Amino acid sequence: MKFTLLLLLSLCFGVSVSVANSEPLVTGQSIPDPALRTEEGAAVKLSEALDGRPSVLIFYRGGWCPYCTKHLSALASIEAELLEAGYRIFAISPDQPSVIRETPDRENLKYTLLSDSSAAAAKAFGLVFQVPGELVSKYKNEYQIDLEAASGMDHHQLPHPAVFIVDAAGVIQFVHVDENYRERLEPEKILEAVRASE
Repeated sequence: MKFTLLLLLSLCFGVSVSVANSEPLVTGQSIPDPALRTEEGAAVKLSEALDGRPSVLIFYRGGWCPYCTKHLSALASIEAELLEAGYRIFAISPDQPSVIRETPDRENLKYTLLSDSSAAAAKAFGLVFQVPGELVSKYKNEYQIDLEAASGMDHHQLPHPAVFIVDAAGVIQFVHVDENYRERLEPEKILEAVRASE
């Protein structure tokens, strides 16, 4: 059953989507300061969440995406080493706070998950793409993936999966963005990038 679901999702998500014109931020740029929400629903600016500490920012499409949840779980395996190096992990998705709390394996993810249901952060980082209406309907009717229920919004926008490593001043030291949602940066590669930026 699980394999069948993954196969269906793979076929479904293989459909092309229109991409926004903006380009992802690059190394050397300062990160923006969009408004986000905690999984308890509290408003928080990104700068407040980071609190002047070096961080690893993970953008993912949502808890409904098996590739995303697999990556989130894998990141838990390197969190202790990142903390030891002085870095924290923040994972950002369009899921609204109540949906974030239902993220698969949430109890084993000790790092912070943040809600970008308005897609403000995804836009500011140059990651957002528009899901066509017919594909939104296909997700909902054929695969029981309701993007509007997940985000609480009707903008039908998702981020390309991405990793940004930022220093204490909020300057980007490393970027990895892949428009192929199946491809994710391995945790060990993130650790290597953190060590290289020290």
